[in-house]
Amino acid sequence: MVQDLILIDGTDGGGQVLRTALSLSMITGQAFRMTGIRGKRSRPGLLRQHLTAVRAAAEICGARTLGAELNSTAIEFSPGAVKAGQYSFAIGTAGSTMLVLQTLLPALLQADGSSTVRITGGTHNPAAPPFDASR
Repeated sequence: MVQDLILIDGTDGGGQVLRTALSLSMITGQAFRMTGIRGKRSRPGLLRQHLTAVRAAAEICGARTLGAELNSTAIEFSPGAVKAGQYSFAIGTAGSTMLVLQTLLPALLQADGSSTVRITGGTHNPAAPPFDASR
């Protein structure tokens, strides 16, 4: 079955546009194509934390992706069904673990079972919500 793609221009937005599109796509099953990802940022395109969010979302829902690579400014994301399970994702830098989790959590809350998600990366980034493991 061919899905109609929702077209999203990410030129004026940041990573939040991508994270929200991924979450909504996983929940609704609607595919999208995003161009101009983080286009007006000093380093446009997918950085490690954005790429991790795309790959993690794809794993959780069995999505097909195009353009999911470092520095890419355009991707296509065609989701399948969200699957509960045990997941582990490594950003590979100090990129925000909480922003990756923000992408995945809404969809996993809709899954038919419980999940465990482990994300390694940064926990206290100045432009992202922090996580305090000592509490």
